[in-house]
Amino acid sequence: MADFEIPTAKPATQAGPLTARRGFLKSSLAMGGGLLILPSGFRAGAQAPSNKLNIALIGAYGRGKAHYDAISSENVVALCDVNEDHIAKAAERFPKATRHVDWRQCLEQKDLDAVVCCTTDHTHAFIATWAMNRGLHVYCEKPLANTVEEARMVRATYLKNKAKLATQVGTQRHAYENFNRVRELIRDGAVGTLQEVHAWGNRQIRRPGYPKAQGEPPKNLHYDLWIGPSPMHPYNPEYFSGEPGANCLQWNMYWDFGTGQIGDMGSHTMDIAWNAIDADLPTTAEGKGEAFNPEVTPVELETCFDLPANGWRPAIKVHWWQGGPMPESPLPYVDLNKVGHGAMFKGDKGALVSHFESRVLIPLGAEGDMTYYKPRPESERIPPLGGFQQEWINACKTHLKTSCDFDYAGKLNEMMVLGLVAYRVGTKLEYDGATGKVTNSPEGDALLRREYRAGWTLSG
Repeated sequence: MADFEIPTAKPATQAGPLTARRGFLKSSLAMGGGLLILPSGFRAGAQAPSNKLNIALIGAYGRGKAHYDAISSENVVALCDVNEDHIAKAAERFPKATRHVDWRQCLEQKDLDAVVCCTTDHTHAFIATWAMNRGLHVYCEKPLANTVEEARMVRATYLKNKAKLATQVGTQRHAYENFNRVRELIRDGAVGTLQEVHAWGNRQIRRPGYPKAQGEPPKNLHYDLWIGPSPMHPYNPEYFSGEPGANCLQWNMYWDFGTGQIGDMGSHTMDIAWNAIDADLPTTAEGKGEAFNPEVTPVELETCFDLPANGWRPAIKVHWWQGGPMPESPLPYVDLNKVGHGAMFKGDKGALVSHFESRVLIPLGAEGDMTYYKPRPESERIPPLGGFQQEWINACKTHLKTSCDFDYAGKLNEMMVLGLVAYRVGTKLEYDGATGKVTNSPEGDALLRREYRAGWTLSG
């Protein structure tokens, strides 16, 4: 596995509530005395109404439709999809855009400033890295990567270019105000000293194995490009039988195409926790669940990670639960199963249970009267994030800072897929986040990466 050089991030600030992670969004980018000129002639920092980004939408239908309204304020100059019918539908909204079926050709279009990637999971890391290598801002749907190596490649590429590129991972629930309130409560000691964190999801999608060969791809579908860097599997219409925007559930549980619920709802739900704990990469990973299937990712899974201490909390354990297994409730009469996708923070004085949009604080112990906790004044509360896609568009034009950039989301993604490696090996893994290596298991270290089909390069 390549040792990607990843610059050391600055530790979380301890200067007070107003310096919370999103506080920097009000600052502007120091451009060294000049404006950054992008390929189209767009000038970063210039706010004239005519100063619009030239955007390529890669993955033009399905999940891509969720971006039509947000990016319509800019210039959508390229549409790319392996399904020509999907391009035609998108062209009804963006008739002036050029059309591509191969994202590699799309990224060579000379007038691009930015890319919105809504393709299959197994191409996300490729497109994100190639785009950044060409000096393009990137919004990428989750998950950012399917392997540890991919997550590290994307993150390292971003960190080398963060002075000129804005990135965002599509965990759009991050914009809910509840994320701000949860972060404030944990940082301000509402549960006392934080000890452990849990996140979970109850979705169950069971498959026996890869669909068998059935029929031939329709003429409008470039099936070989859909397979992309993954091993070839015969065509079956089942891969494409889902509703637009949710068709990922037809293929993302297979190892060669996705990471199951780790990458799907896990990206969203663990984000509740990740936003609050200022975490770096784990030092260990453990995983257990249903019997390993070499074709299908597990439905029932538990993973656990040791995360190092930072400036405001001790070392903690972070757990992910999916498909039925659940953490122990803080109190017998609190039913965590009522929260289909949620997170729980346990401290020495209380617990906080959160869904995406709401939360409940539970004082524990004989002195659980909350007198130990003082809420921050309203003037020091974290401001609303606003539109999630618009945050990225604004960042492309000004300060480059977003709430879910490829550093923040890349580390979350790396931890989650490392848990899948631990599950497959069945051993507690010792992990060196600086080099991206498992130090106690050659088998585990080998599973941090995968081989790709001939002709496909992760960083091109």
